[in-house]
Amino acid sequence: MQVKQRPGQIFISQEKYVDDLLKKFNMQDCKPLATPMAMNEKLSKDDGQNKVDATVYRSLVGSLIYLTNSRPNIVHAVSIVSRFMSNPSKAHFATAKRILRYVKGTKDFGILYEANRDFNLTGYTDSDWAGSTDDRKSTSGYVFLLGNKAIAWASKK
Repeated sequence: MQVKQRPGQIFISQEKYVDDLLKKFNMQDCKPLATPMAMNEKLSKDDGQNKVDATVYRSLVGSLIYLTNSRPNIVHAVSIVSRFMSNPSKAHFATAKRILRYVKGTKDFGILYEANRDFNLTGYTDSDWAGSTDDRKSTSGYVFLLGNKAIAWASKK
């Protein structure tokens, strides 16, 4: 996606990084998805599935964590898969790869900051209330906007 920048505009996108990431994990020809996670998907550390190479899993999740700097739409999903870095299973790896498939379909998404005079600060927050099947802890997240520009976001268990 080409974005023509005008004075007072900044467009932040990591399309080249996404292409390199897809290539690194042999997913450049994968089918893109419309959502980063399946609805109501619950992952557990003891899911009974075979384990996968933790080094490869950590590399993928670490790359996705880096992407959250310009992609607040994947913060929650990435925080979920990052819980299983020490002992990932096939289910955890499949969920991380699903995020990558979503990123492929939205690789030209980014954040456009434009100079304007709208200085209204708005914040949104949400929680899944004891959503972790392992320890019954909640995951909560927030985003703050100045005008209609995201300026801070996070997701935390």
